[in-house]
Amino acid sequence: MAGRTPKTSAKSARKGAAKRGAAKPRLLAGGNPQIAKGYGNAPVQAFIAAMPGWKRDVGRKLDTLIVRTIPGVHKAVKWNSPLYGIEGDGWFLGIHVFTRYVKVAFFRGASLHPVPPGESKQQHTRYLDIHENDELDEARFTAWVTQASQLPGEQM
Repeated sequence: MAGRTPKTSAKSARKGAAKRGAAKPRLLAGGNPQIAKGYGNAPVQAFIAAMPGWKRDVGRKLDTLIVRTIPGVHKAVKWNSPLYGIEGDGWFLGIHVFTRYVKVAFFRGASLHPVPPGESKQQHTRYLDIHENDELDEARFTAWVTQASQLPGEQM
């Protein structure tokens, strides 16, 4: 810290953090926002805010429906994807952005009724792909969220 006092170093660090916070998150392949790993609502909202174009509205809608369906749901961003789960029981759902759609992963989706349409290489996982002009069946989606939240979650 040659020539700097702890006070000025802390001030410089805050300024640098503020500048970094103002920068838009980088979009990875397919338009998926690169958001630092974090727990709670703030990193999930940062991810949703960084989703490009029409996908942002889909992200807001999904988040709203999940929170309304499972009050107190735990949230995190890991591996550049928002995750939703039950405290102490793991994650039941994740979201990922691709070029032409938003993918919702139900980690125990093979146990849901009806089973979500997208198959996975993972035995228990099933997907729901939402494209730009798709109408989300909110009743079916919230039924899946309710069912998924009652199954054992994934430990990630």
